[in-house]
Amino acid sequence: MDLNAVRTYVAVADTGQFQRAATDLAISQQAVSKRIATLERDLGVRLLTRTASGARPTIDGQAFLPHARALLQAEERAAASVRPGHRALRVDVIGRRLAPADLLRGFHRAHPTTELDVVTLFDADAAFAAVRSGTIDASFRAVTLPARELPDGIETVRVHDEPVQLLTGPGHPLAHARAVAPADLVGHRIWMPGLVAGTEWAAYYDALAAAFGLTIETTGPDFGTEPLLDTIADSAVLATLVGEQTRFAWPADQGLRRIPLLDPTPVYPHSLIWHSDNPHPSLAALRRHLGRTDRPTPTNSLSWTPNWGRRAATAAQRFGADGESFHRT
Repeated sequence: MDLNAVRTYVAVADTGQFQRAATDLAISQQAVSKRIATLERDLGVRLLTRTASGARPTIDGQAFLPHARALLQAEERAAASVRPGHRALRVDVIGRRLAPADLLRGFHRAHPTTELDVVTLFDADAAFAAVRSGTIDASFRAVTLPARELPDGIETVRVHDEPVQLLTGPGHPLAHARAVAPADLVGHRIWMPGLVAGTEWAAYYDALAAAFGLTIETTGPDFGTEPLLDTIADSAVLATLVGEQTRFAWPADQGLRRIPLLDPTPVYPHSLIWHSDNPHPSLAALRRHLGRTDRPTPTNSLSWTPNWGRRAATAAQRFGADGESFHRT
């Protein structure tokens, strides 16, 4: 159904005159007549009866009029849903318990009137594809690709370095340590069944294991967070690695310990991904907010990130023999 014809019919019904409807719509009276005739032909009924003073709806026209108004209202709502500044900003955060969700909550606290649509996609490939297609506005991801290999139109900026911590049960040999160095984990069993080959988080932990000679086991099914925590809490030999801002809630009797890693502190490099031609004003606000709120590693040690995740070299940066980057914080 031609919505312009529907709009023209409503204008004639409201004004009672073809000429006044033509003036309101900024078209000719002949165009009004043609649109009405086309609509009546499509519907198979007469909608208007001409009178000496103008026109009025027929019985069929009266029945159609409220539905015609509803069609025009639906058209306006549809247009408003994608009008810049009116549509909710759609952002992928990887997981609702992880640091990106915390960053986005901070943005919403600073901009409480901004509407957000929060989604969780599987991996960076899915996020890049969604940003390119326009199904999301932005994503928080670790970006393993160099800038020259990013898809056309995709932009990224490093927004947050999240320290990685050791998580153990109360019976683990390191459970009472105030902090440990990554080198201290050599020979200990680190269990991370959620690592999926080919993902950016698997690439990060593969690089971490290679850099420090660690053993990270991925065997066994991934039943989710709670079963993982139960297993770690009951084990004297298994530990796992988690982000400092990963949110957990566990029973007090589990006695789980979160232990900082120092000298160096591994940090997970979170970046914001967006498309360069995205005009959404809330996207610009999010980028400005993240530029002001980047939280550095809260330690007095070096920090480590994989070679693909390092920032541009600065005077405060030195490089290990294997090409990994270390930052003085």
